[in-house]
Amino acid sequence: MDLGLDGKRAAVSAASKGLGFGVANALAAEGVHVAICGRDRETVDAAAARIGNGAVGLVADVSDPDGAAGFIREARDALGGLDIVVPNAGGPPGGNFASTRLEQYEAAFRLNGLSTIAMCYEAVPGLRQQGWGRIVAITSWTVRQPNPGLILSNTARAAVTGFLKTLAGEIAIDGITVNSLQPGSHATDRMKQLSGGDMTDATKSGIPTGQFGRPEDFGAVAAFLCSDHARFVNGAAIPVDGGSSAGLQ
Repeated sequence: MDLGLDGKRAAVSAASKGLGFGVANALAAEGVHVAICGRDRETVDAAAARIGNGAVGLVADVSDPDGAAGFIREARDALGGLDIVVPNAGGPPGGNFASTRLEQYEAAFRLNGLSTIAMCYEAVPGLRQQGWGRIVAITSWTVRQPNPGLILSNTARAAVTGFLKTLAGEIAIDGITVNSLQPGSHATDRMKQLSGGDMTDATKSGIPTGQFGRPEDFGAVAAFLCSDHARFVNGAAIPVDGGSSAGLQ
């Protein structure tokens, strides 16, 4: 299927590896001009070279709202405009209520909440002006089915999902859709860290498909949401988890 994205311009944050890289790579394969960011110059440049199609690597720390907004500005300048924004950031530390300190919630929300909000505030005016845009945020399956060992992620990502669904209702009239993707267990460095390095048996992780997700599979779903084929998908929070979340909503 031709997604009709050739020549579009996208900013994908935290995309030097993992799911962000999977999204950026999938978009570039559709002819999208992509700007990515990471905190290490060597790593982000190597990722941009692997993505190809003139991908631009930028150094930015999106755990800080100013850094997140700055990435959008730099990406827009480097690409000559923006059509697609994919907010993404690494996850906060694991832990439960007993092991988590109050001050950790603020840091988690800055990382997984305010960073996305800041990127939207920076990007939306330009998207509105041109009358077309796609925002596809990467959150987590913990929004749908909280993980007792990830209380910080459960809290911050659920909050930003509420923001995204509210924003979706406000700017759809301007030709902009806003959706979020909720990844489950994918073969990424983050998941290896949370699993203690054991990713040999997906069935033990409760994945009905019997296999861990691949970043490229996740990227393909994100690319479709960025296309005009998905123009009637708005305000959705879509699990990409192999069926792991058992809830009806």
